[in-house]
Amino acid sequence: MSSFKRDKKEEEDSSGNPYQNMDKTIILQETRYFNATPVNPRKCSHILSKILYLLNQGEKLNTQEATDAFFATTKLFQSKDVMLRRMVYLCIKELSKLAQDVIIVTSSLTKDMTGKEDLYRAAAIRALCSITDSTMLQAIERYMKQAIVDKNPAVSSAALVSALHLSSTAPDLVKRWANEAQEAINSDNAMVSYHALGIVAATRKNDKLSTVKMVTRLAKSPLKSPYALCLLIRLAAQLAEDDDTDAAQPYIEFIECCLRHKSEMVIYEAAHAIVNLRKTARDLAPAISVLQLFCGSSKATLRLAGARTLARLTAKHNTSVAACAVDLENLISDPNRSVATLAVTTLLATGAESSVDRLMKQISSFVSEISDEFKIIVVKAIRRLCTKFPRKHQALAAFLAGMLRDEGGLEYKAAIADAIIALVEENPEAKETGLAHLCEFIEDCEHTALAVRILHLLGREGPKSRQPSRYIRFIYNRVILESGPVRAAAVSAVAQFGAQRPELLPNIRVLLARCELDDEDEVRDRAILYSAILDSGDPQLINDYIINVPKPNMALLEKALRDHIAINPEEPFDLNTVPTEEVKDTKEDVAEIEVRKPKQLSIEEIYSEQLAKIPGIERLGPIFKTNLPIELTEAETEYRVRLLKHIYARYVVLQFECINTLSDQILEQVHVKLDIPPEYEIKTILPCQKLAYDKPDSVFIIVEYPCAFLDSLGSFGATLEFVVHDCDPTNGEPDPGEGYADSYPLEEFFMACSDQIRARAGGDDWQQTWDRAANAPEASDTFVLPQNDINEAAKAVCEHLGLPKSAITGDSVKEIRGGGIFRGGAPVLVRARLAPSNVGVTMNLMARSPREDVAQLLLAAIG
Repeated sequence: MSSFKRDKKEEEDSSGNPYQNMDKTIILQETRYFNATPVNPRKCSHILSKILYLLNQGEKLNTQEATDAFFATTKLFQSKDVMLRRMVYLCIKELSKLAQDVIIVTSSLTKDMTGKEDLYRAAAIRALCSITDSTMLQAIERYMKQAIVDKNPAVSSAALVSALHLSSTAPDLVKRWANEAQEAINSDNAMVSYHALGIVAATRKNDKLSTVKMVTRLAKSPLKSPYALCLLIRLAAQLAEDDDTDAAQPYIEFIECCLRHKSEMVIYEAAHAIVNLRKTARDLAPAISVLQLFCGSSKATLRLAGARTLARLTAKHNTSVAACAVDLENLISDPNRSVATLAVTTLLATGAESSVDRLMKQISSFVSEISDEFKIIVVKAIRRLCTKFPRKHQALAAFLAGMLRDEGGLEYKAAIADAIIALVEENPEAKETGLAHLCEFIEDCEHTALAVRILHLLGREGPKSRQPSRYIRFIYNRVILESGPVRAAAVSAVAQFGAQRPELLPNIRVLLARCELDDEDEVRDRAILYSAILDSGDPQLINDYIINVPKPNMALLEKALRDHIAINPEEPFDLNTVPTEEVKDTKEDVAEIEVRKPKQLSIEEIYSEQLAKIPGIERLGPIFKTNLPIELTEAETEYRVRLLKHIYARYVVLQFECINTLSDQILEQVHVKLDIPPEYEIKTILPCQKLAYDKPDSVFIIVEYPCAFLDSLGSFGATLEFVVHDCDPTNGEPDPGEGYADSYPLEEFFMACSDQIRARAGGDDWQQTWDRAANAPEASDTFVLPQNDINEAAKAVCEHLGLPKSAITGDSVKEIRGGGIFRGGAPVLVRARLAPSNVGVTMNLMARSPREDVAQLLLAAIG
């Protein structure tokens, strides 16, 4: 034991990171020690540790360096030291991603994988599967099957996890190991059973019937492994979520049964699943009772889990969570500040207005001690309070302003700014207070993106306030003191005041004249442009280029401009043909730890890469709109087809996404036979050459619209036609001989008005926009709608016209206000008034557009 003792001086000398400030070149030179005979295991292990540390710290090795280090490492296979050999396997895994000719160690790893030393076998399997490509995997398939059912749980788990990773690159091969994995589900080892279930579920993820059979069978004989049981609960919850019939009831009963399991992990997973099921016909009481017990647990993890999941419920089941108020009150003073934060924010969401002040005081006592992540949770809770209790806006705004002055990162400050902006937009009484706090914040704001956003808000809301001139000083200070992007945003904000408040226009002209001398090109150009527009006095020009400027999708705008320059640079570019950035309905936030989500792409951006593969697609011009997909087949059929309509100015590209769900068939020469209205013309058909099992592919058809807009409404018939080749379901190899032609009928689909218009609800200035279009051609008519309920009728009209539900206003008499851009760039405004009558619902519909045929088309869509 003396060798493990260290004196005090040695401990002091070795404090800190021993791998700090290492030089890559020196470490790579040290690999020459691997050639020594005999091998020094301790020294070589230390060098391998350094290499792994460098790679995990993000150090880049070029191909030659990685290859040299890799082959030097392979020399250590001569050592019998267990710890060194395990380090070798780790190093091989990491270097194999960078080095060349790594396949040379396959035989050594295969030997270790099938050897008698269990400590080698598990690590060798993981390393071997990371370096072997799909063509070489068949050579070790027999060994992998044996390893999956091995008696040693470490070896079995290593094989199962490696197979799970391989399922993304060689899914057909891994499916052949499903029988062995099925056997491993019954293992007494918890992790082996869990990993085996993961493999079986992954191989059946696209076969719903097999998944249903598996979940039903395993639910009747509960698994020993709590990890596997948690995964089974998730699979059952997914099946229950996807099934709207009574057939989902057994899954829910199984999940509720798991609430009485002896493992806390399983109990929480079951409660979490019940809470997150979107089905309304269910009883939340058992799950809430479990979460209440968790809130009183002595374990901090269970208290956090209980508080966090109850916080999720506040969005839709406020009254259910209110019953847990006493348990949540006890958590406010919890030593774990994360738990306390969730408890307070949940109480804020469920409590009465009278308790707000007390809870806010308790938050302020510890808000400085928690991380930005939990501060954001508090901010979002306060944001919901601003909507729920508008009379408390003074206290809530003051609290947010105090948090805004504290130290914090961009995400935290942006969350506070979002809350104050929402307060300004939703509560007219809080507008002056909120804008004042934001003006004070931008005086010291160090985040350019946030300052630009606040300046944009000041430009939009400031002119509508009682004293607009008070905000101009704060905005113009940014022109004097800030960086180029902030100065440019300040110029745009100042122009908004000149456009909307005539009494301030002389002063705004002076400020813009000063900005015309700025050092930054963007600032000067904006100042000159806005000055010219304001001097013109043209209301339409001022509205279109200063007050209500459309925001195109920047990625699609760039693509459209590139295509325009490449195809027809002489013609003027029409900005109206580019899809705009639509304001998406924000989902109800919940007070929980949020995972950072990747940036959401528009549907046009998602499919732009697929469309770019169509020969000559650039000649169609910029894409105008992509509609949401519609299913043309039932969910459980042998061939699944869904349709996307990509709209251009004069053409529509019909994309038929096809999936073959039969493992014993390969489809070739797949195309769609269309039965089109006589006014349409098919220009190009791009078939799918091969449709293998469970590998989606698409058929594209380019159709030209009729010259007359009114003729564009019509129904299309479709039939899927293909040549069938039978194949071996295990390896996908087609049987010898010729295939046979077959067809499959698809659902009829309709080309509607909503497909051809980018519509939006009317804003605050909608009435002024409608009045300005008084001289435009107008079409109007009165309709009797079949619906008896006025709300249902209004929703149906919005669906036909492509308008969002937010376009509906009014109570007893509904009014629909909206507008948009029709394909080709023609703007259109719509106003509809709906009133109940003896025969149903009566509607008067009016449409205004520079093109009368577009206005007539909107009426035809209803008629």
